[in-house]
Amino acid sequence: MVSSLQPNTEADSAIKMIRVSVVEDNAKLREQLIDKIKRAPGFILLSSHHSAEDALKEIPNQKPDVVLMDINLPKMSGIDCVRQLKKKLKGTNFVMLTVYEDADAIFKSLLAGAVGYLLKGRSGSGNQVLEALRDANQGGSPLNSLIARKIVQHFHRQPVNSETEQALTPRECEVLELLSKGLLYKEIADKLTVNIETVRKHCHNIYERLQVSSRTEAVVKYLHP
Repeated sequence: MVSSLQPNTEADSAIKMIRVSVVEDNAKLREQLIDKIKRAPGFILLSSHHSAEDALKEIPNQKPDVVLMDINLPKMSGIDCVRQLKKKLKGTNFVMLTVYEDADAIFKSLLAGAVGYLLKGRSGSGNQVLEALRDANQGGSPLNSLIARKIVQHFHRQPVNSETEQALTPRECEVLELLSKGLLYKEIADKLTVNIETVRKHCHNIYERLQVSSRTEAVVKYLHP
């Protein structure tokens, strides 16, 4: 099942709209998310999908900026769906949505290419979902605080990957270290006293050197031996 909303070209020309697709099998929650996104200024809902199979058919042609993806879908999982979509949509960011705080699922999602992970029970109210979509679109990694703590605790037990460090310049290591702390490009630029385009260029070089396609993959490779 797919529902689409055509972009308003006049509005889109005035402000860069964030184009979103939703993949969620729970009809009630899906409709709540659709309504929230449609009503929010600065967003365009491109489509909604009830399964990974449906999403794989439609989303590659729509090229959304952000996809909100349920992790536990009926047949193919949201993790496998992200893994396949990421190959076709290098510029799209994926935010996982689930009821679980399973650390293993968190890492599998991030390794598959997701940049964020939200809990349905705690992240579905207020403007938190919209904030997460904005954050992901701006280069951030939106994570529920409990999930972020699990990730930090895990990586604190791991040494930094020395091989990864050797593949990068000192400045690139510095940028990657700040990325691993969750800083946005603008925040990194301010901290290093450079412009944001310089940070983007460093990130591009980091991704190429590490042979990854997202900040999350780069951070995981950097922090995991």
